Amino acid sequence: MDVQEGTQQSQQLILAHNVFLLKHPDVPDIEKVSLKDEVLNSVKPNDMTPYYETLVADKVVELDQSVLDLMRSKNVDEIKKIDEKIADAEENLGESEVREAHLAKSLYYIQIGEKEKALEQLKVTESKTVAVGQKMDLVFCTLQIGFFYMDFDLISKSIDKAKNLFEEGGDWERKNRLKVYEGLYCMSTRNFKKAANLFLDSISTFTTYELFPYDTFIFYTVLTSIISLDRVSLKQKVVDAPEILTVIGKIPYLSEFLNSLYDCQYKSFFLAFAGLTEQIKLDRYLHPHFRFYMREVRTVVYSQFLESYKSVTIEAMAKAFGVTVEFIDLELSRFIAAGKLHCKIDKVAGVLETNRPDAKNALYQATIKQGDFLLNRIQKLSRVIDL
Repeated sequence: MDVQEGTQQSQQLILAHNVFLLKHPDVPDIEKVSLKDEVLNSVKPNDMTPYYETLVADKVVELDQSVLDLMRSKNVDEIKKIDEKIADAEENLGESEVREAHLAKSLYYIQIGEKEKALEQLKVTESKTVAVGQKMDLVFCTLQIGFFYMDFDLISKSIDKAKNLFEEGGDWERKNRLKVYEGLYCMSTRNFKKAANLFLDSISTFTTYELFPYDTFIFYTVLTSIISLDRVSLKQKVVDAPEILTVIGKIPYLSEFLNSLYDCQYKSFFLAFAGLTEQIKLDRYLHPHFRFYMREVRTVVYSQFLESYKSVTIEAMAKAFGVTVEFIDLELSRFIAAGKLHCKIDKVAGVLETNRPDAKNALYQATIKQGDFLLNRIQKLSRVIDL
């Protein structure tokens, strides 16, 4: 995890993803054997003693006491060397050398997975830092720690801190990078609409390779946009976006998923959607929202289909989606009951009748509801005053 921007994904975030897959019940055991090797090949060379102990405690890997002791002794030796450099810099060198020595200690704690000490040392390094740009780089370091441990409180505070720093100054390149970090945070906390807007703003300026490759960025952008944008915006910002068109074909099922939705090819859409589910389920950031996302996508596609009709037979809809009548009947009844779709099912006639509320009626209903609420509050208040 380096302060400087690179073109490679952070090795620690790759490690975190591999550990996530190791714990995932849907990953085959045969794949977990090679994943375990990859995890150990990341942990051992970096002497990640604290993180290794966590993995052992979580029963992700088996304890090898000799490996643990060796890593621990290397940690002690390296920290001793860094402390000597800090002392030498403070006695004999200038402020920039002192800052660099403290930064080296921060990065070493990050490297070995010592979260709390890394955060403390980053604060010490910040106190030795004057330039806004360098302070921003330290915030990006903290954000990467947050994503490594999925510490959303730390991420949220760091994003707020970065925005405050930008009020003091800051270059556009770092501001654009922050948009991607914030977009990933929003997506990870189920704020898909804001995530989509932030990702779309960053398409042409993406340089945040330490978080994920550009292909993965496009994958997230398309997924969040589909459930967040209206049809016209989706066409302008996603379907016809040249940056997306150059990459989308490299990601399995994604092009079919996007274009079949826009072209109303619902049977193809469902096939592509089925192909994408495994990628979504095995994504570290999307996995907790898997069921929610599946529901939202189906709401979008069913609403789009019903938008064209005042009434349509259930059989015709089932045929359009390439599924059975029973499946559509069960699906729609759930979405209607949850208030996600504005239609009703005539089971006897086998017909769906749409009843989209118009804007004036919705405003009228909202006014009535708020008026009733206000009257109830006034009545409660009057009883207290009478007493």
